[in-house]
Amino acid sequence: MIRAAMETRAQAQRHLGQFLIAQGILTEDQLRIALLEQMKSRQPVGKLLVQLGFVSEATLRDALSEKLGLRSADLSRIVVDPNALRLVPRDVARRHNVFPVALDRERHVLILAVSDTNDLVALDQIRAHLHGQYELELRLAGESEIARAIEQYYGHELSIDGILHEIETGEIDYQSLAASGDEYSQPVVRLVSALLADAVERGASDIHFEPEASFLRIRYRIDGVLRQIRSLHRNYWPAMAVRIKVMARMNIAETRAPQDGRISLSLTGRQVDFRVSSQLTTHGENIVLRILDRQKGIVPLEALGLHEDQLMLLKRMIARPEGIILVTGPTGSGKTTTLYSILNHISHDGINIMTLEDPVEYPMPLIRQTSVNEAAKLDFANGIRSMMRQDPDVILVGEIRDEDTAHMAFRAAMTGHQVYSTLHSSSAIGAIPRLLDIGVSAEIMAGNIIGIVAQRLVRRLCTHCRQPYVPDEAEHKLLGRDAGAMQHIYRPIGCDRCDYQGYRGRLAIMELLKIDAEMDEMIAGRATGRELLRRALAKGFRTLADNGTRRVLDGSTSLQELLRVVDLTDRME
Repeated sequence: MIRAAMETRAQAQRHLGQFLIAQGILTEDQLRIALLEQMKSRQPVGKLLVQLGFVSEATLRDALSEKLGLRSADLSRIVVDPNALRLVPRDVARRHNVFPVALDRERHVLILAVSDTNDLVALDQIRAHLHGQYELELRLAGESEIARAIEQYYGHELSIDGILHEIETGEIDYQSLAASGDEYSQPVVRLVSALLADAVERGASDIHFEPEASFLRIRYRIDGVLRQIRSLHRNYWPAMAVRIKVMARMNIAETRAPQDGRISLSLTGRQVDFRVSSQLTTHGENIVLRILDRQKGIVPLEALGLHEDQLMLLKRMIARPEGIILVTGPTGSGKTTTLYSILNHISHDGINIMTLEDPVEYPMPLIRQTSVNEAAKLDFANGIRSMMRQDPDVILVGEIRDEDTAHMAFRAAMTGHQVYSTLHSSSAIGAIPRLLDIGVSAEIMAGNIIGIVAQRLVRRLCTHCRQPYVPDEAEHKLLGRDAGAMQHIYRPIGCDRCDYQGYRGRLAIMELLKIDAEMDEMIAGRATGRELLRRALAKGFRTLADNGTRRVLDGSTSLQELLRVVDLTDRME
């Protein structure tokens, strides 16, 4: 099967010249010259085109990847996986002109950068060298790019402990950290890259670099909880801070004023962005990196972890062509992920989707995304006003913070648009008095709100080490009527699969409030939150507590974890 695929790709490569001409990258004359040179040297057409200066190696790489249906790899912006390097020795990589980019342990796949997908002998030898333990996943890269990567990355210590030992026994050249030359020879450069790669591999959402009086604390936020990972000597931090700033294109000379920046790297074979923020504290600059993993940030609607009846209700809500849908919850509760999943679900070339965010977190194809820019007087209210003139069908407003933004969002909903936004409130019902408090009248809300989604994120129990136990009377009371005749629930233990935390990953628990005609009348009549809740419950509304206990009973999470994020105190009475 693999050989057949390679033969198909080889056939496609014979038409590379015509493909480049069709793309406007190459002219007929240039192709003719390259073909004449090929008759003399018998070298691949692509290599000759680069040698003749007709195309750049990066352009050829991207064109080939599109032609052959393969992903390309920009080796100048990767963070190398040391485990992948150990699998392919330097002499093997040189001989076959390949470079191991990353190792995916879960899928047992080695991601390999190659310049020639038709070199079957080289690929077979690499497979033999791996002893059948890993499959190969190819990425296209330029020949000289691979040669440079081999020289740059092999022979250097890449593990965090090894780099720290190297720093302790050597000297740091602070001036070379901002240089564009052989920067990888600097251990601090490798240390920062290794920490970023380690955080992504552990599934962290944030990296905190926190200087204290005599040491640097490094913490990762994993599954919503901060964990201290490392403590380094205080002397390491100035060089590390400079390196992070260089990568984020921030001003390295400015240490007093807050700064923001962005880093884009290829980690574990995929593109990962980092949003960087610096803030001066008592003991120096505090730097926090928000990890924006595109692979994890945009998930299918079905992968949000919703119960079947909740998923159907959400799909009915987003099927309504006009009105506003609000997603509420505290910071870090997954509101952005939910909204992006909805936009990804409804996006197609027949509608115009526009977003206004602070800032744009995940670039999405076919969607016009704009970041709020206070310096350019582009706030949420003015941004919505501007977007209304761009012929949108669907509008996403990052957050409703004030009266002006709220009025503009509802104006857009009232004029035939579908609007999505976030709001800070403790529950779905609580969004109504929150909007009233902001300054939106009950008359405007009535008839224009499609529905409200309130959500929280709870840690998912590790299925390899969770332990069943029989709940006591107090726990049974907290679980409520849904408990029924249950025999047991689960608690966390910890094993090597979950890094001895007892949890691995997170899932969303939601309450979905669909606003019907009767509830619109109640909102217009300024009904209290209690009255609205009573009406919603009569229609089958399930609260966060109800959906959370359902997740405890099916073994997805623990009661302790649910109590951490959802208030169940009213059930103790």
